[in-house]
Amino acid sequence: MKSTPETLLRKRRRPGPACFPLVRLLLFILITIAGSSTRAQQSSPPAQPQPESSPSTQSPALPPFSAVTPPPSQVGSPVAPTAASASPPLSLLSATTTALQQASALQQAQLDEAIAEGDLRQAQAAILPRLRSLSTYAYNSPAHPPANPGNPSFIAQNAVREFQELLGVTGELSFGVTATVRRSRALLQAAHAGTEVARRALVRGVNQAYYGAALASAKRRAADLSLDAAREFERVTDLNYRAGEVPEVDVIRARLQTAARLDDALQAREAEVITNASLATLLGYDMTTTPNIEPLPQSIDRSDVISISPEGVSRRPELIQLEAQSRAARADIAVARADRLPRLTYSIDEGFDSGTLASAELRQHRGILATANLDIPLWDWGIGRSRQHQAALRARGAELQLQLGRRDLYLQYATARQEATTAAERVGNARRALNDAEKNVTISIARYRAGEAPILEATDAQTTVAAQRLALQQALYDFQIAQARLREAAGL
Repeated sequence: MKSTPETLLRKRRRPGPACFPLVRLLLFILITIAGSSTRAQQSSPPAQPQPESSPSTQSPALPPFSAVTPPPSQVGSPVAPTAASASPPLSLLSATTTALQQASALQQAQLDEAIAEGDLRQAQAAILPRLRSLSTYAYNSPAHPPANPGNPSFIAQNAVREFQELLGVTGELSFGVTATVRRSRALLQAAHAGTEVARRALVRGVNQAYYGAALASAKRRAADLSLDAAREFERVTDLNYRAGEVPEVDVIRARLQTAARLDDALQAREAEVITNASLATLLGYDMTTTPNIEPLPQSIDRSDVISISPEGVSRRPELIQLEAQSRAARADIAVARADRLPRLTYSIDEGFDSGTLASAELRQHRGILATANLDIPLWDWGIGRSRQHQAALRARGAELQLQLGRRDLYLQYATARQEATTAAERVGNARRALNDAEKNVTISIARYRAGEAPILEATDAQTTVAAQRLALQQALYDFQIAQARLREAAGL
């Protein structure tokens, strides 16, 4: 008949021979000596009451499970770094300042803003007269046959040699000049708001990378803590198996528990390396440098979430940018309409136009020259009307984008507020669940030691406490990210 875990458990509870207490005493001494170095570094938890039993059925005292179940005060508190750092940890503000100085989309947005500023300066200068100095020399061959050597070959020219020097102003007056200035001014405001949008996007990315790296480190430390507890439980279970106190299946299940916790630790270390590399990229570090950052905050402040109101949504740079783009689109209608209206160009110059540079000739041909040209469009096969219609359609599209953007921004605020509120509740729930999981693992291990519960109860309790440690850190991270999104959604 094959032995099952239940029959083995019943066999473990049967009384042994009369000489067995002496053997158990010797094993207890050996186990105590082997675990003395471990117990010297760990604080012993309060002694659990043991059920009364006869000397023949009483199990030997096992090493304390302080490594399996840390005190509750140590689990929820920040874990100190494993190695001391020469420099103080990099704060979130310092990381953001460093990232703003690196090459990013923010610098491209700043270049676009500078280009828009140049467009506005050019549009404003187009209204003003432009000062010019025009020097011209023309040579025209004499007429053929040369009956009169002074007559040029080309009748459009005044002489064989013509010298012209003009100094004056020239300009243009049209109905689209002021509209062009309004459009350029609106585009500059849109570019300025776009720079702020890019800056906030970079800050948001740094926040996520910074807290992501802190979360990965916290999860790695929690996974290492669970792995150490599982290894200690496996070690004690193996000692009891070698002493004949527990069946081999208990050792196998303890090893499986250690393997599961080791897999969690390996995944946590992988995530920590990846998140640190992402943060280092934003900070401009090389791939061999790991940023030394502050640990994930283990406390939250709900008052900040409650005090944030939606009044600042209307001041968000995304909304300002959409409003400026809408004004620029409306100005485009006036610019397109001006192409169908008259346009006046003028010039006023003083100088000379002479066939020689002799002083007498220059005085004779010196004077003031003023010209004005009026361009009146009559028929262009509907090109101007089509451009004006296209500009009106683009203005309508910009207005629709403004309305949709305003709705989306208020939706972002409502979503971020609910996410922050939910994350705060999750943090409280995770803390309570972690406390219950710690108590559960202590009770389950005590029941297993007393022979009142199978090993599955102890391993399940260890799995639960490991999951709750990770859930608490995830909830703390989600709160920090949701709080940052809420402040951004509120225009802060």
